Amino acid sequence: MKGPTDDADRLARLRLIRSENVGPITFRELLKYFPSAAEALDALPSLARQGGRKIKVCPKSKAEDEIAQAEAAGARHLHMGEPGYPVSLTAAEDAPPVVLVMGHAHFLDKPMVGIVGARNASTNGRRLAREIAAGVAAGGFVVASGMARGIDAAAHEGALDGGTVAVLAGGPDVVYPEENRALYERLVERGAIVAESPPGIIPQARHFPRRNRIISGLSLGIVVVEAAQRSGSLITARLANEQGREVMTVPGSPLDPRCRGTNDLIRKGATMVENAEDVLAVVKAMRGGAIAEPPSEDYEAAAAGTGSVPDDIRNRIVEALGPSPAPVDAIIRELGLPPAIVLTVLLELELAGKLERQPGNMAALIE
Repeated sequence: MKGPTDDADRLARLRLIRSENVGPITFRELLKYFPSAAEALDALPSLARQGGRKIKVCPKSKAEDEIAQAEAAGARHLHMGEPGYPVSLTAAEDAPPVVLVMGHAHFLDKPMVGIVGARNASTNGRRLAREIAAGVAAGGFVVASGMARGIDAAAHEGALDGGTVAVLAGGPDVVYPEENRALYERLVERGAIVAESPPGIIPQARHFPRRNRIISGLSLGIVVVEAAQRSGSLITARLANEQGREVMTVPGSPLDPRCRGTNDLIRKGATMVENAEDVLAVVKAMRGGAIAEPPSEDYEAAAAGTGSVPDDIRNRIVEALGPSPAPVDAIIRELGLPPAIVLTVLLELELAGKLERQPGNMAALIE
């Protein structure tokens, strides 16, 4: 994706991603349809109405306030396509179109390894995470994690001398958990903070999986140290696998519930690692291979939002969808309709809050 052309375009892009029902995948789809973010903004109400409802477009004043709040907090907006936006993250299909950055943004240009794990980590788990992070950072890789208590905090502490990036679930100025405030201040001073949410946003449960896909998207590989069977770290591992990243796992005692998830990852094919040397051996072999941006779909020259799809065609497309994610390409082949017509209807449904687009070019109706 090309970066913004000027400050007006940056503001329009920020308004677009902050508008109702516009997520990262929808954002990319809109910029495939329209020559600019400003034109996409103008078309949003019409597209959503054709999908069956009205939506709220982010006002210019609200986006300007966000920029001012970010500057006051010492953060800046970094748009996809601009110099400094991580190339590896661009390759993730649902990468955030804009992130907020505090601290040393140059770390985002360096190859990264993610280290994640249990919040209620054991003493040995935290020590091992700290040692692995220190060795990985000394080996020339920045360590990415989520600044949670336990393994995340230990990984950041271990990598502070070599380089570390914390991805937050809330705004860039919100410290969570509060017990990590001293770590947060050291990260701002010596590392970098990355957030997808605007300043002032308190993290909620739904924000953490979104944060996890940024950690995996930034990284060549993910190391999991201690994770229970329903741990959020396993979500990060799954996302890393879907994004084509290497998943590495530190084995643990089968008697410790905190290790059941990590041991299960090994059974499912994750690479077993025990120290920084093991991790470096894996990621150094990957370092020369570029992670490519997902290919862009070819859209026919259709005036999205200006024409109307006949009701019988629209009904056929809706009937082909269901609550379970289905490949968009398969829907197009099955219906035998021009891709531009199918994709326009999907976009309208998505903006109306009736459809969810997922990585892998999948789509599902929202019940």
